[in-house]
Formats: sequence, C-alpha cells, structure tokens
Amino acid sequence: MADPTRHVTTPRMLRILYGSRIRSQLAFRTSFVSDVLGQILVIATEFIELWVILSQVGVLGGMTLAQVTVVYGLGALAFGIADLVLGEIDGLSDYIRSGKLETLLIRPVPLLLQISSLDLSLRRVGRILTGLVLYVVALIVVGFEPTPATVVLAVLAPIAGAAIFAGLLTMAGAMQFWLVDGREFANAFTYGGNYVSTTPGAVFSLPMRAFFTFVIPATLVAYAPTLVLLEIEGPALIPAWSGWMGLPAAAAVWAVAALLWRAGVRRYTGAGG
Repeated sequence: MADPTRHVTTPRMLRILYGSRIRSQLAFRTSFVSDVLGQILVIATEFIELWVILSQVGVLGGMTLAQVTVVYGLGALAFGIADLVLGEIDGLSDYIRSGKLETLLIRPVPLLLQISSLDLSLRRVGRILTGLVLYVVALIVVGFEPTPATVVLAVLAPIAGAAIFAGLLTMAGAMQFWLVDGREFANAFTYGGNYVSTTPGAVFSLPMRAFFTFVIPATLVAYAPTLVLLEIEGPALIPAWSGWMGLPAAAAVWAVAALLWRAGVRRYTGAGG
C-alpha cells in the first residue's frame, strides 16, 4: 500500500498551511474574540464619522444616510474579504530584506498562496461581519425591491469587489520587488482605494472620479453596484450601468497583477542582490 505522505499536492499543502494558522489563532480564544471585537469597533467608529457628517448635511453625494450605509457596508465587506486573504502581502519587503523569501521559493506551493497563509489573521473577520450586517440591514431599510437580476448583483458585488481589492493588494506586494520599502507607497492605492469604495463617488472631483474608476476601479466595488440596486442615476463618469462592471474590472486588475507579480518574482535574485 502506497504511503500517502509521499504525495504532497498543492491542495494538501494549502490545507496544512491554512489549517495550522487557523488552529493556532483559535487556541487563544480570549485573544481571538478581543481582536475581532477590536476590528468591529474600528469599522463602527469609521461609520460613525459618516453618520455625523450626514446628520449635519442630510445628503452626501446625492445619497441619504441609509443609501450611504449600503455603499459603506458593501465596500467594507469586499475589502474585509480581500484583507483576510492577502492583507499582509504589503509586508513582502520584510521577507525580501531578511532573506526569508528563499525558504518560501523552494516549497512546492505557489509563492502568493504561501504568503496569504503565513499571515492569515482571523481577527479581520470582524470587518467582514460588520460590513455584511451594515450591507444587509441598509438594503432592508432603504426598501430594496429585489428582482432576479439585482439579487444576483447583490450577491456577486462583494465577491467582485473582493477580487478587485485582492488584485490591488497583489500589485502592491509585487511593487516591493523594485522599491526598497514600497509599503507606504502601495498602501496609498490599496487602503486609499478602500476609503474611496466606502464613499459615494459623486462627492469626488472629476479627475479623482476618473482615476478611481478607470485606473484604480474603487468606485466599481460598492458605489456603482449600489446605483443599480437602489435604482439611482449615476454622476458623470460613473453611470448606473457601470454597477455591472465589477467582474470585468476584477479580471482586468488580476491580469495586470499576475503580470506584475510574475515579473517581480523573476527579477528577484536573493537577499544578497
């Protein structure tokens, strides 16, 4: 009888890597719960800032508080999923400088998947849960009238948004192969994109609107889908039909991310240069 331990496949390696990381975090339940609650508190605090603004002006970017909450919840949910999987990739420069990257390159598992498993942090579940609750509750409050098409969009929008952010995070990580410490530079686009995604796109000037729609497609994560779900006319450069462009945008982002990541890995020659 063949020894199953001799056949180490990629799926099996991933189960081992992810499983060990998850078990190690769940072993300290008090710490895990406190970390999750901390993430929920952070998202709640950010949302309160929006609530305070809307309590003074009434409408933000042509949207009421409940409508803005749909955008905020959807954006937070999408970014939370991507952040859970690839949130620590912006620290790739630490692996490069320390030489730890070589230990990952010799393993029979794709480098990107290894990095995502090594720094998998379950505390980010707090952001996901908070975003999901805000998203669903806000849709109910605004009187969302579902149709087969909009139900499909409501389900696919967080997945497409997470894919967009995951691609952006991958590009941010790939840039570390060229920049000495590109974390802050890359974060301006990833976490900056997160801020834009949770804010009605109509509040931004036309140049910023164009940049965060056609270059960094952050407005396509939550704002554009919300226009479709709530039957709202979009502003200039972000028409309502763009709410269906999340998946194509994610595919385009990942096409660029894959090329950039492959080029970066091929360029890497070791910690010694």
